[in-house]
Order: sequence, then structure tokens, then C-alpha cells
Amino acid sequence: MDFSASFPPNWFKSQSHPDDIALQEKIKRSCTMPGHIAIIMDGNGRWARENDKSRIEGHMTGVDSVRDIVEACAQLDIAYLTLFTFSTENWKRPEKEVSALMQLLIKVLQKEAKKLHENNIRLNVIGNRARLPEKVQQTLLDTIDLTKENTGLCVNVALSYSGKWDIVQACRAIAEKVADGALSPDDITETTIDSCLSTCGIPDPELLIRTSGELRISNFLLWQSAYSEIFFTKTYWPEFRRHNLYEAIQDFSRRERRFGLTSEQLKKKQLRQQ
Repeated sequence: MDFSASFPPNWFKSQSHPDDIALQEKIKRSCTMPGHIAIIMDGNGRWARENDKSRIEGHMTGVDSVRDIVEACAQLDIAYLTLFTFSTENWKRPEKEVSALMQLLIKVLQKEAKKLHENNIRLNVIGNRARLPEKVQQTLLDTIDLTKENTGLCVNVALSYSGKWDIVQACRAIAEKVADGALSPDDITETTIDSCLSTCGIPDPELLIRTSGELRISNFLLWQSAYSEIFFTKTYWPEFRRHNLYEAIQDFSRRERRFGLTSEQLKKKQLRQQ
């Protein structure tokens, strides 16, 4: 299957419309910007069914949404964007669909790696890479190596990932340290667990977006999203574009993030910090 026709050039260097520049500047001025946005990209299959398309065509159209959201996040100076691309549970899908998804991933990376690099975007991957086909693993490593020195937006691709898997592998790493005598059980803290997760060194997502109308987080960043603000939208992922992202950011900015404090305590804390 030829996927190349669905990837136009110039991901990040042009705005979709001149008015978008002014809108982005307004959002930067007026909104509290999340440093890390995580997205559960859901609804490709349902979008395809409702539009008389195949499921793989739904996934291909979803790539257009990825492109637009990555571009918009880079232009908004967002530091981290994490995309739930393929879960550990997705391995249970029909073999034909899984194979097509892996082919699509390779085509996207091969086609767009240079553009990511030219636009100072860094690629990172979280998840159980060992389960991925060898060609996918190598293509990921090539793109990660190419972009590793970039200092702009970091795009974390969650592949063969689940929150439970992440916690289990962290527990195993901690257990090994205890068994080796390098760590005492009494010294295990939240920071210890943070350091053993696949997201080590990456701040927790402040805004978690779920598309397609489903009201759950589906085993995604379970530990890391403990205090994430969650934005649900009925929009299917293939239809999700930057104006939907702006809506989510504006909604995030209106929320009061108390982290267990009362509103009064939070206001006093903010005054002390001024």
C-alpha cells in the first residue's frame, strides 16, 4: 500500500491561516500554557466506519491530525507532547490491521524524520519496544538518533505502551536494586518510582486530552496523570485539529489546580510566590 501521497511537505513552517498567528499569540498572552500535553488519539475506526472508509484509511487520516497538532504545539512553544499511538492491548487486534499500522508508522517516520529535525523537534518513544517488529525498532532508533540534540518540542510516542506495564517494569527495576543492596525498601519514595518509569526526566502531563467521546483514560500514563486536567471531546481523532487543541488549552487555563489545597490556601500560596 502506498502511503506517501498523504504526507504533504512543510509540517511546521507555515500557519494554516494568517489569522492563526494572531490567535496563537492571544492564547500565549491570555492563557496559562501547559508544559506537557498528552493525547489519547481515539476514534479512527469509528470515523472510518461512519465515512465508509476502511479502518486503515481512518488511521491514515489520523496522521493528518498528528501533523497539525505537532505543528501547532511547536508554534505554541509547548515543551512536551505525548501521543498514545499503540497500546499493549492493541496487539489483540486483527493481524492484518496491526501489520498495516506498523507499515504506516515506518512510512511516517521515514518520510518526516528530516522535517522533524529541521524544525528542532525531538522524538522520544515510551513503551515496550522489544515487542515491535525489528524494522519499526530500527526506524525509531534512526529518528531518535537524528533528533536527539534538538531543543524544541519533544514528541513522546507511546508505542506498545500501557500504564500498568510502565508501573510493573518500574517495580521490577526497584526490586532489582533492593535485591542488589543498592536500595533499602524504607528509602523507596514517589521520586524513586518516577525515576524508574519510562517517562523518567519528563514532567507529568498537565493536560490530558481524550478524543471520540469515550470517558476513560484507557490504561494511559496511570501514575503520571494523577493530577492531570482531563479534557474530553466527542470529536473523532481524524477530525481533531488545532482549533480543537486551542479549545482544550483555553479550558485548561480556566481551571483552578489546587493539588489538595483549598482555594483560600492556594491563593495565599500564590501571593507568597509573587
